[in-house]
Amino acid sequence: MSTPTLDLTNIQGDILQGLPKRVQSFIFFTITNPTEFRQRLKAIIPLITTTTQVLADEAAIAAHKESGAGGLLTLTGTNIAFSSKGLIALGVADQLGDDIFTRGQLDDARKSSADGGIADPGTPVDGGGIDPAWDPLFKKTIHGVFNVTGDSKLTITARITVIESILATAINILGQVDGNVRPGNEAGHEHFGFQDGLSQPPIIGFRSPNKGEIATNPGIILLGEGGDIVSRPPWAKDSSFLAFRKLKQLVPEFNDFLTRNPILNGGSTPAEGSELLGARLVGRWKSGAPIDRDPIHDNPVDAGDVNKVNDFDYSDDPNQIRCPFASHLRKTNPRNSAFPGLVNVQFSRIIRQGIPYGPEVTQAESSLATTQHDRGLLFASYQSNLAKGFHFVQRTWSNNPGFPPPVGTLPVNGFDPIIGQQANDARFITGTNPEKLTESLALPKLFVVPRGGEYFIVPSISALKGTFSS
Repeated sequence: MSTPTLDLTNIQGDILQGLPKRVQSFIFFTITNPTEFRQRLKAIIPLITTTTQVLADEAAIAAHKESGAGGLLTLTGTNIAFSSKGLIALGVADQLGDDIFTRGQLDDARKSSADGGIADPGTPVDGGGIDPAWDPLFKKTIHGVFNVTGDSKLTITARITVIESILATAINILGQVDGNVRPGNEAGHEHFGFQDGLSQPPIIGFRSPNKGEIATNPGIILLGEGGDIVSRPPWAKDSSFLAFRKLKQLVPEFNDFLTRNPILNGGSTPAEGSELLGARLVGRWKSGAPIDRDPIHDNPVDAGDVNKVNDFDYSDDPNQIRCPFASHLRKTNPRNSAFPGLVNVQFSRIIRQGIPYGPEVTQAESSLATTQHDRGLLFASYQSNLAKGFHFVQRTWSNNPGFPPPVGTLPVNGFDPIIGQQANDARFITGTNPEKLTESLALPKLFVVPRGGEYFIVPSISALKGTFSS
């Protein structure tokens, strides 16, 4: 297969590589005057950060570090995306071939898995379905979102001010959510303490695979590129669907659960047993080392080696001795497990570019094992097909206790313990203890609580210049 040529000047920068960031803001808006918005968008387009610019910014950051100059470079990244309602507001009537996008995330969250939804928890509604327990912002009609990143809050605020002054009365700002990289040695780790963003697919024509990684067709992430099998309007090429989710994390409660349920095998201490349970729930140790390679103890050397951190595929662990079938990592990316098989898994790869939000856990919260401050993850994933990407992974794999099908005499595997959910139903997982694989462990609550989100299309630069601003 010939390597496709991707026009990195045409692809918004957060999709393939991620905008460089210490802080990040998502600014949600409605379009109040479509004609004026189209005109004013022309002045916004030069501010939009392309993938080419991201690579240049990262090279500048590396050179700055190498020079020993200290401090952070002042850099700002900006991307823009539109919901299906935003397309309607702008008069963009083309069908993009993705019903999940067209219906929107609120519709998706209201429905049970049996009814085709992602089953967010909330209040049951007469006649069926759920009114999800979302923040009010995400129950409003959202037309679009600006994704702004930078080295500091001051930098981001300056860019947002420019955007608002350009668009003026053409939009109404509905709300803003802010994220920040965690401090010190926790940088790169989400609030449960686990290294994040390690399992990104290498896109053909953009990045060569490291050992253990599987080259992924660009059309799995980008509309209209090789491997995208859905018919799209011409302007949609090099665009991507964004699944944004605000996910609250109950960190003290999660840590307390680990403390109360240590895996005490082989003379391990309670602290070691709790650490092992956490690793088997997630599928990696906090360092990022995969438990399929390092099933008993953490191995920071593996975590720090790009040719080891993803050099595993579960094909030699058919009975979940090293890694539970229901662990978060194995549920959301089964790799070369017998079911569903590597070929099928490749159709559901996504690129994740999230960031933590909220403060660090306080001593009082730890002592009480109770969350008192809002914190979690601003989840952002990119894919060319929501029905095979985020929606599929959440509904068909993470939320499904029967995925993958039980092996031999082993029981049903249970939910993804991190993000698996079925509205307000109780959850469980099996296979956490490698010496008691049939034992079921009750999960007393959701440790990750959805607080809202939306599905967006992130248009190419050429689409912004043509379809969206002409």
